[in-house]
Amino acid sequence: MPDTPRKPLRLTQLSHCAGCAAKLKVGDLTKVLRRLKTAPVPQALVGFSTHDDAAVYRLSPELAVVETADFFPPVVDDPFQFGAIAAANALSDIYAMGARPLFALNLVGFPKELPLSILSKILAGGQSKAEEAGIPILGGHSVQDPEPKYGMAVTGVVHPKKVLTNAGAKPGDVLLLTKPLGIGIATTAIKRGMASKALTKRVVGIMSTLNRAAGETFASGKFQVNALTDVTGFGLLGHLLEMMTGAKTRAVLALERIPLIQDVPALAIQGVVPGGTKTNLEHVRKRVRFPKGLPEDIQWVLADAQTNGGLLASVPAREALKALKALEKAGVDAALIGEVTEGRPGIDVVG
Repeated sequence: MPDTPRKPLRLTQLSHCAGCAAKLKVGDLTKVLRRLKTAPVPQALVGFSTHDDAAVYRLSPELAVVETADFFPPVVDDPFQFGAIAAANALSDIYAMGARPLFALNLVGFPKELPLSILSKILAGGQSKAEEAGIPILGGHSVQDPEPKYGMAVTGVVHPKKVLTNAGAKPGDVLLLTKPLGIGIATTAIKRGMASKALTKRVVGIMSTLNRAAGETFASGKFQVNALTDVTGFGLLGHLLEMMTGAKTRAVLALERIPLIQDVPALAIQGVVPGGTKTNLEHVRKRVRFPKGLPEDIQWVLADAQTNGGLLASVPAREALKALKALEKAGVDAALIGEVTEGRPGIDVVG
């Protein structure tokens, strides 16, 4: 009797959260961190207080170390692509601080039932992005886990006076975004077998693209940057709300200017939305004003949980044209999506 054909392995079917970066709920994480009693450390330039992308510790008047860690279960089925996406996502936190990465450590959770050849491909994907970033991987840690997980701890450096945090936005700034929204919705469509080949290729390309060019441009000193963050698991609205809370300012988003991945709005209308995205929207809803009658599917896209999304910068309006030209020269397709105003911390969506 001939062997029964085996179905191709789908990594995303082993993941409990294939459509998002599997972060804790924003509100739950905030509650937990508030309970921690930490002593002040003079050398710590960035810690818990601003919900920033990485920790920053001053070593000398001219040098600070930047440290981050990030890992999650598969968002795509191809193990090499998964490794590349997870590595690019971890590196993004360094670029979002205006820093330069030095080296990385692998973080691995892997089921004993899966062949090690899959893990080799995941690590090869991560290695490819480390090489693209110009850094070595010097070690790591692995554990057995019911579902595969991969990411990195990344160490970088920055001058203490050139750290870019998410808390420095000022009234009169404009907001720049370097990648389109919709990654969480698109990866959910991939998992459900509802994504076209074109959409799959597009979203994998976005997730795999390092934020290096954008990060280096924002850190170049060619124009002023008051605040910087990357848009990941909490979505555009969640990360922008953190930025406005840290600066005690308010944001106005121009709906028609926000770049979206093609086909994502149609998928949202069909209800192809990850749980993390819906949770994000519920968390920010009380502090975001939407236009009257704005469909919930559009609100979901604005709150969509991203994996290695773009960088979000707050730049003085007088510097906007210079910033956009510099980003374009670096090969970054950035969009001016709104402005920063005075007022109670929150977000107004208009248009």
